[in-house]
Amino acid sequence: MKESPKAWRPFTTNCCSTEDQTFICNFSKCKPSSKSEMSKTIGPLPSFRRLSFSDLSRSSSTRIAEDLAQTFGPDLVDFQLSELRAITQNFSSHYLLGQGGFGTVHKGYVDDSLKSGIKAQAVAVKLLDIEGLQGHREWLAEVIFLGQLRHKNLVRLIGYCCEEEQRLLVYEFMPRGSLENHLFKRLSVSLPWNTRLKIAIGAAKGLAFLHGAEKPVIYRDFKTSNILLDSEFNAKLSDFGLATMGPEGSNTHVTTRVMGTYGYAAPEYVSTGHLTTKSDIYSFGVVLLELLTGRRAVDKMRTKSEQNLVDWTRPYLGSSRRLRYIMDPRLAGQYSVRGAKEMALLASKCVSMNPKDRSRMPELIETLESLQQLKDMAIASGHWPATSQKIINIKVKNGSNVCSPQGNKENRGNGMMKKNSPNAHGRKAR
Repeated sequence: MKESPKAWRPFTTNCCSTEDQTFICNFSKCKPSSKSEMSKTIGPLPSFRRLSFSDLSRSSSTRIAEDLAQTFGPDLVDFQLSELRAITQNFSSHYLLGQGGFGTVHKGYVDDSLKSGIKAQAVAVKLLDIEGLQGHREWLAEVIFLGQLRHKNLVRLIGYCCEEEQRLLVYEFMPRGSLENHLFKRLSVSLPWNTRLKIAIGAAKGLAFLHGAEKPVIYRDFKTSNILLDSEFNAKLSDFGLATMGPEGSNTHVTTRVMGTYGYAAPEYVSTGHLTTKSDIYSFGVVLLELLTGRRAVDKMRTKSEQNLVDWTRPYLGSSRRLRYIMDPRLAGQYSVRGAKEMALLASKCVSMNPKDRSRMPELIETLESLQQLKDMAIASGHWPATSQKIINIKVKNGSNVCSPQGNKENRGNGMMKKNSPNAHGRKAR
């Protein structure tokens, strides 16, 4: 069943300044004169205004917390640090779910007696490493974006804490962790083909919701570690610390400092700093390739010609005969031949070097949904096993030889623009 997400539009005022296409507002300066004035402008949706980060850096923690509470009201819970210490046993290592550049993430449990209006549930608490400004900026970005954007394929932000130098975020707990863990952890059970399709569709719908807003949001950090899974493997996008508003007016792109993860970032963004929704489409294509192959976007443990997933897979994506040589061996032939071919073609379009040739999210979702009922399993149609040989050389148009995955080094690492480690719900904490 196709979704028709509510239109979402940020409210802006002339008294606010912008800096590097940021999206946070000076709430105290930009309050509308009356509640009715705000409702006339944006209907039932929360206000979304702009503020330069330099303004926020001059604000005290108390002022920031007051502004956030006044803006979001009951939609986000303003937790006290003592409350979050209590539900995580003072951030005990026994409750540690992950750690990264952002800080640590711990599992906790809130009951309905902790705060009025909160149902009893497991939560993930991300604790900011107070060293450095970047963490605060990302913390604030997540509060602003996830405080307003609600969709079943976006992780739900329950609340935040801002006391003195401490910055924390409280999310719904995602029991299945991240897509990254399921694809690449050696001890994990292989994801079935239909589950991979389901995850791809859910993640695509989350991205389509962001891109389809009246003021499009560019996610900028789409990757397997930021795709979290609930108990039924429904995908939700997480970690909005790098998200930014799309271009306005006649502008075709946003120019910004290059940030993201090497291997997922679109080449034109890396080389020029020009950011569009097509940059997210490229990243989506990389994730499709990871779902097909079971390989990381970048894997420095492999031979040089196979370290970059996009470059390595390009010669295989247009042919079912070639494609079978790069399919994830953990699937053991239990995948649709036609479905894999269609997904490979989508991925090929998404990672096109020309952004204009990349697919749009509605097209991607429609095609992926059409593949769910296919039953032409490779193992039953002579497409598996791909070969009994250790290495097969396939001649491609430019005359070079491309080796099949058999006989390559084991997938054990990746190289990225920023360093990541799994966090609370299986995502990366910065």
